[in-house]
Amino acid sequence: MDIAPEQLQDLTLTEILKESVSIPKSSPRTFSLITVTLIFPLSFAILAHSLFTHPILKQIESQSPSNPNLPQEWSRLLIFQFCYLIFLFAFSLLSTAAVVFTAASLYTSKPVSFNSTISAIPGVFKRLLITFLWVSLLMIVYDIAFILSLVVLIVAIDTNSLLLFLFSLIAVFTLFLVVHVYITALWHLASVVSVLEPIYGIAAMRKSKELLKGKTQMAAVLVFGYLSICGAIGGVFGSLVVHGGEDYGVFVRIVTGGFLVNVLVIVNLIGLLVQSVFYYVCKSYHHQGIDKSALFDHLGGYLGEYVPLKSSIQMEGMDI
Repeated sequence: MDIAPEQLQDLTLTEILKESVSIPKSSPRTFSLITVTLIFPLSFAILAHSLFTHPILKQIESQSPSNPNLPQEWSRLLIFQFCYLIFLFAFSLLSTAAVVFTAASLYTSKPVSFNSTISAIPGVFKRLLITFLWVSLLMIVYDIAFILSLVVLIVAIDTNSLLLFLFSLIAVFTLFLVVHVYITALWHLASVVSVLEPIYGIAAMRKSKELLKGKTQMAAVLVFGYLSICGAIGGVFGSLVVHGGEDYGVFVRIVTGGFLVNVLVIVNLIGLLVQSVFYYVCKSYHHQGIDKSALFDHLGGYLGEYVPLKSSIQMEGMDI
């Protein structure tokens, strides 16, 4: 980014997207390899998941409850779902680590290569995993509240209680449109903090919460836009590729599926780059200057190039 640090806080949504899109141009080979080895498998798995589970679900639905093969089909589905979630979380964290580290290296004029990025991932991955586990605990609480709201909504419909129905409907939409988006924004920013600052876990979440103050609305728009685009891609993929066997030929479904996977790859790459740029925007907004030399040294620590941090970035602490 060629923008002065003090000017980052004034970037609009359009300018953030423009800056994010321009980052790969500084090291096209590195970002191409990251995209092919990490982001493409992640994007393919997200869309292909329904393609593989649909036949299993269809077979389960077609069998009677007394069928002796039914437990085996459920076991297949659960094993597949478990492996899918492990793959999804692993490649999500790996992609985040690679993109954020590479973008920060370019920001500090640190030499960038695919090998250096891969070498840094083990150190970054542990920090991201700890942060993700803390966010997962928060998401469990959110899921419980969301399920309870749905149960109340169902009860309100069954009892024809208008007041209870309106209350539960507002609760459901608030939890989904506000709380879910905020937690997602908190997680994405905390992931960047975990890579670029010597804190992770719950400490990174606290720092993320502080950074979001004053920029929550912008973060909400970015997250909601990203989730909406991904949802639209998934919906089209499901309609045309997964469930479109009777209306579309194999060739059309393959071409459409390939096109949508590539679109999702681009969306995921830009989304990760936006996370990085938005972090600098929030730091600038709160007048928390980033010492490029200290950040340079911090990134070098992932590669075994230990140099003591020389700025206030090290004063954030190591609490988790």
